[in-house]
Amino acid sequence: MAGIAPQPGIMDIALYVSGESSIKGRTDVLKLSSNENPYGCSEKARAAYLAAAGELHRYPNTDHAPLRRAIGEVHGLDPDRIICGVGSDEVLQFVTQAYAGTGDEVITTEHGFSMYPILARAVGAVPVTVGERERCIDVDAILAAVTERTRIVFLANPANPTGTMVSEADLDRLAEGLKDRALLVHDGAYAEFVEGFDGGAGLVEAHDNVIMTRTFSKIHGLGGLRIGWGYARREVIDVLNRLRQPFNLSQGQMAAAEAAVRDTAFTRFCREENARWRSWLSDALRQMGIGCDESHANFILARFGDADEAAGADAALRAEGIIVRRVAGYGLPEGLRITVGDEAACRRVVAALAAFRGVR
Repeated sequence: MAGIAPQPGIMDIALYVSGESSIKGRTDVLKLSSNENPYGCSEKARAAYLAAAGELHRYPNTDHAPLRRAIGEVHGLDPDRIICGVGSDEVLQFVTQAYAGTGDEVITTEHGFSMYPILARAVGAVPVTVGERERCIDVDAILAAVTERTRIVFLANPANPTGTMVSEADLDRLAEGLKDRALLVHDGAYAEFVEGFDGGAGLVEAHDNVIMTRTFSKIHGLGGLRIGWGYARREVIDVLNRLRQPFNLSQGQMAAAEAAVRDTAFTRFCREENARWRSWLSDALRQMGIGCDESHANFILARFGDADEAAGADAALRAEGIIVRRVAGYGLPEGLRITVGDEAACRRVVAALAAFRGVR
């Protein structure tokens, strides 16, 4: 179309590629590429979603009040400072739309979640990639990269795809170092897998320039419904709500999410089972000589000798009907990200990799 062009930065965006879910000729595929909950979702969430089907002709409420109240009660937060979105991705999108624009800089890290630079480019901002230290976020490197054009710093904690974490002391130091200069976005998509971790809530309370985001897609097993939320000081939430479409969540989404967050017994079960099989899988991989850092999420980043060996391992897993995630696009060509499944899934992965490496 002559004379009609998209906004700056949009054509620099590489299209996001989701994890595969099928292998031609296999009916026993084990999908461990998208960090989904192997136990599904809470039965209470499923029942609430089905019950909402009787009201499909009604518009949902626009303020998400019951869901925000449930989140606040379970996590000890002020519901008036919570915003809900179509996955936490939408909340992150609101942040970039509200606080960054053409020519501004948005800091991400070397192995950070691939959506962050996409969001930056979508508003014409420049993504600035900062190096990590042994696959861990380096707070000093981030602070050294801040300029007068820096508007947002994105980090996931625990990080995807590495599974590593930043200490609370370092997070506090980062937020303080960015004070009056940039907004720190603490993406806690995997926070519930860490026993006793508040996902960044304390950081928000201590610093005016922090927003934390969470999702129902991981431990709550509602990835198919796309629900997330954010928490920040009221002034920030008020800004983000001005960008949010009034009916961005359906009644079914909100009903299922409210039931899910209130089913703390199911959440605890999933966290404990994930911790048990994550530890078992990590130990088994290390015994085979496959490197992996301590993971705090529901996946393990398995590191092989080089990109060729990683490709060979991936092929061996696929031959056994197992799909994992290649992470070369994250700057880790030697790695495979493997979702922690249930006992049967973990044992199947180990058996396939043991055969690949000739380990008895």
